[in-house]
Amino acid sequence: MYIDPVLTTNFDRKLHSGKVRDIYDLDDDKLLMISTDRISAFDVIMSEAVPGKGIILNNLSKFWFDFFDKTDNHFISSGNDYDFSQISRFQSIDIKYLNRSCIVKKAQRIDMECVVRGYITGSAWEEYKLTGKINSRNIPSDLREGEKFSKPIFTPSTKAIEGHDQPLSQSEGENLVGKEIYTTLENISIDLFSQAHTHCLTKGILLADTKFEFGYIDGKISLIDEVLTPDSSRFWKIENHSVGTSPEPFDKQFLRNWLNNQEWDKSPPPPKVPDEILKNTLKRYINIYEILTEDKIKL
Repeated sequence: MYIDPVLTTNFDRKLHSGKVRDIYDLDDDKLLMISTDRISAFDVIMSEAVPGKGIILNNLSKFWFDFFDKTDNHFISSGNDYDFSQISRFQSIDIKYLNRSCIVKKAQRIDMECVVRGYITGSAWEEYKLTGKINSRNIPSDLREGEKFSKPIFTPSTKAIEGHDQPLSQSEGENLVGKEIYTTLENISIDLFSQAHTHCLTKGILLADTKFEFGYIDGKISLIDEVLTPDSSRFWKIENHSVGTSPEPFDKQFLRNWLNNQEWDKSPPPPKVPDEILKNTLKRYINIYEILTEDKIKL
């Protein structure tokens, strides 16, 4: 492995510790968000870490926030670029944390995960095989695994504090956030997906699906959390894509595939993940980062 993993952080004024990110209060309107090397699958955090993963997620999200510069979002700067001189508890923060952190605006989170799918795969494929639908939406009856939809579809889910996120039909989503907000989130999400899909194509990559999260900042719907990382998206190389199969993943699906072959009910505790699986997961994260950004990551 490349570096010692960061499984957790412990600074003053921690607000939240999620599946991957530790969130700290900086001041009245800003947060410090640190991406650890924790990795989860099926909403369960693995006992092992993927060393350096948090650095990749942090840098790739920064790339996409810069890419979507016309979309309101919470990103202010990377941790390395921020002046902590007026915040005593972070004046001596170690570079290993700065390399995986960013400063963001505080937002009132909208509790719906905005999933956009360009190709049928994963849980959508499993649901489609059983019901012919995805999120209670009628879908053409002759699709094969890995096939591209005629246009991207919006398949949101709940944002569960504990346990598994649950798919939402359109009516359930509208009841959750309101019809007007639902439509706005759908339109923004599909537009962002389409922009990202076009960029990925220029790099020889297919963006199969992804999830976005949004919140209110100064009354405006704004893009928050991570963006288009291999934790939140499925990436395939165009050369590997063949309708009727699931292409080699360059994202967290590689770990999920291994877990699906274990005797595990998708509830804690998770099985022990071998070093070889962790190493190969990291290799895929590095690979997709460097392809999409044309930047060499330093771990």
